[in-house]
Amino acid sequence: MSHREAAQGSAVRVLIVDDEPELSEVLAVAVAEEGWRPFTASNGRGAVQAARECDPHAVVLDWMLPDLDGLSVLRRLRYENAELPVLMLTARDALAHRLEGLSAGADDYVTKPFSLEEVMLRLRGLLRRSGAGIEESAADESVRRLGDLVLSERSREVARGDTPVTLTAKEFDLLWFLMGSPRQVFSKAQLLEHVWNSSFDGEGNLVEVYIYSLRSKIDKGRAPMIHTVRGVGYVIRGVDD
Repeated sequence: MSHREAAQGSAVRVLIVDDEPELSEVLAVAVAEEGWRPFTASNGRGAVQAARECDPHAVVLDWMLPDLDGLSVLRRLRYENAELPVLMLTARDALAHRLEGLSAGADDYVTKPFSLEEVMLRLRGLLRRSGAGIEESAADESVRRLGDLVLSERSREVARGDTPVTLTAKEFDLLWFLMGSPRQVFSKAQLLEHVWNSSFDGEGNLVEVYIYSLRSKIDKGRAPMIHTVRGVGYVIRGVDD
């Protein structure tokens, strides 16, 4: 039976890509305990093939693989499915490496050694936000509007005027958070805490990367809505505010 045939009855499929068999097994057991269907691959080429066969709802992807590295795999997965949620695992904890992975298209990032609870928490968040069959509360069905910018948390759809806007999962989270309190200025530390659940010092550049990306998608060619308050942080405002 092929991966795709085996996956037909599974509501949520998670592809785990790591060349450490013990770690893959631990993650697969945790995924199965959530009621999801785990699939595994131990190298980059196997990961690309497995993704084509099992059509996963999310991927847990190690950076260091014996053939293709994680970033190469990520780019190939993104080429075939631009909206596939990807959680990167790596022993590289330098800020430059995190930015490289996120800039390449990863939706979230966990450094080794990590707690299994943290990985599963982040994976649940990615799956819930992608609409992959995770139950959501009534509040999650709400829509946020500011001027001609509209966000639907349940469908993860974003539009400015009549134009749909495609965001990564973390870009959507950042915009959703800002839209929850329009005209309120948030510092980088506050955004890291609320959007990334992080309090790491020196990670302000991570916020800058995502703000820049959001502006390029939300504000490009239009009246700007996302503003920098120098020395304080960032704010979203309607064009007439």
